[in-house]
Amino acid sequence: MITQKMKYAIKALMVLGDEKAADGRALRIEEIARRSGTPKRFLEHILLEIRNAGIIASTRGRSGGYALIKDPGQVSIPNLLRLIDGPIAPLPCLSRNAYQRCEDCRDEATCRIRRAFSDLFWTYLVMIESMTLADLLKGGPGGEMFLEEMPAHS
Repeated sequence: MITQKMKYAIKALMVLGDEKAADGRALRIEEIARRSGTPKRFLEHILLEIRNAGIIASTRGRSGGYALIKDPGQVSIPNLLRLIDGPIAPLPCLSRNAYQRCEDCRDEATCRIRRAFSDLFWTYLVMIESMTLADLLKGGPGGEMFLEEMPAHS
């Protein structure tokens, strides 16, 4: 399940992606917040994380703001999810990027909990691994439905 923070990040990137397609100008944080329906106080921290990851750039000054600098097709949703929310695996022993052996596990090879979640997780991973911001902008794999139907939990 994605957090509210991740939902805000996707909405902000969709606003910036729409703007990039329109005329590419930088948007002030107030405009991004208004268009995405995201509280400005949360957005400042989220945009900083995304900027530090090299997905957007910020400029100061009168015509400053934030702009998408990566092509939307190169903005990986699962990588964004990892950036904003951390590991996406349901168990630490299934994570590719943040693997950790479960503290109470005696043998991963025979762990029934790991086995039960493994197939489900890999199916999920295969489904989202190729999802990009471009897909969401086009209304592809879930598109707007992805954002509107996801429950807001954090």
